[in-house]
Amino acid sequence: MNDESDYRCGLVAVIGRPNVGKSTLINAVMGRKVSIVTAKPQTTRHRILAVHTADTEQIIFVDTPGLHRKSGKAMNRMMNRTAANALADADLILFVSDATQWTSEDDDVLERLSSSRAPIIALLNKVDKVHPKPKLLEALATMAARAEFVELMPISALKNDNLDLLMTTIPGYLPKSPPLFPEDMHTDRSEEFHVAEIIREKLTLMLHQEMPYGLTVQIERLVREDSGIAISAVIWVERDSQKGIAVGKNGGVLKKVGRAARLDIVDLLGQRVHLELWVKVKNNWADNEKDLLSLGYDAP
Repeated sequence: MNDESDYRCGLVAVIGRPNVGKSTLINAVMGRKVSIVTAKPQTTRHRILAVHTADTEQIIFVDTPGLHRKSGKAMNRMMNRTAANALADADLILFVSDATQWTSEDDDVLERLSSSRAPIIALLNKVDKVHPKPKLLEALATMAARAEFVELMPISALKNDNLDLLMTTIPGYLPKSPPLFPEDMHTDRSEEFHVAEIIREKLTLMLHQEMPYGLTVQIERLVREDSGIAISAVIWVERDSQKGIAVGKNGGVLKKVGRAARLDIVDLLGQRVHLELWVKVKNNWADNEKDLLSLGYDAP
């Protein structure tokens, strides 16, 4: 490590409306899967720290739920508060938007950012989908006129376009500070958390449009044994009618989810895994703050 007096370290909040690619971006710059990714909005429900340590800097990315308008349920309100709190703590903000589509929810996020004291880098993501290329120049010009950004970059998190430039740009906006986390630490979340998220990711991908957002996963047991790691997990749904959907005919959905999740969990933990899944009903859990806290959601 270089002279600590020149070392830089800080919190970088990754902010944007749902489904613009925030988690994909963090996974790409980290070179590992820190946050689950699906095509569905609001896949990210928690604040997750991703710690990138180098010789001259430690960048602490804060992956947040997408800021969104619909805040009817307690879970939605809690996710909005989680994202807003990340803004308050940030040394730098990465404002991610979709180069192919600007919406009123993007306007809402930009309005929230207007009161932030932290410098803001605007990232126009998914530029690999913009054709013809003159349209990208138009999108960049339009974005530059929307607010005072310290930097404006076109990127593709999926294709790794311009991410090297982003990573060399970020440290210049961080305070001089020794690292806050050990250099071998990549995230602040536990193994149980990541295992639960992997199972939820596979459920979300498997169920497509059939299941609303009323499911979550809780790890009841994760024990290392001589033969491998034994894991028991409960999939909570909000209503009896959803239980059958999550289990599937003759348990088909649960079996497929278990197989797909087990492969990723083995990659994560590096050992053989025995996974048991159960589906249980907790009525209307997503609109009950006490239930949300007991299921591991961030406190308001």
